[in-house]
Amino acid sequence: MNTTENFVSTPQVQNNIVKPIKFPPQPQEWKIVSLRECPTPADIQQCETPEQADAYWKMHITNHPYFNSESECLVVLILNTRRKIKGHYFVSVGTMDTILVHPREVFRLAIMASAHAIVLMHNHPSGESAPSEADIKVTRDLIRAGQLLKIEVIDHVVVGSGNRSSLREMGAFAY
Repeated sequence: MNTTENFVSTPQVQNNIVKPIKFPPQPQEWKIVSLRECPTPADIQQCETPEQADAYWKMHITNHPYFNSESECLVVLILNTRRKIKGHYFVSVGTMDTILVHPREVFRLAIMASAHAIVLMHNHPSGESAPSEADIKVTRDLIRAGQLLKIEVIDHVVVGSGNRSSLREMGAFAY
């Protein structure tokens, strides 16, 4: 590992010596799970509707250590061919009103997990679940990227406080 990759040349002056600031690496979430702990096909949650995705969000995402209700958090649900949830991962945690999204990060683990399809989900800290124009544009870009990779984007669900919006139900997937 290159020891200089986590250094930035922002100076800190102490006794006229400039020292680089070291930032911690981005958290990675990898866990080895015994076969006894793996969910059986009967235990895997179905995800064919926005309501099912929202139920998964409330059960698993809001309790996650990386989730911050004060910032936008983009999560990808990984689905198998029968649209059952194989798992989820946090793509990005943004600010109160913005999040950085790139297809490379969105589809990275979906490719590694051999996902057949994905569901995009993110929260709006304002509590309003209506998608912004940026949400719609990013969704369309990710749909096109998914088509190239042969990974279907089933839906993009925006979660507010107590409500949710499905971009598929709103017609944003038809263009």
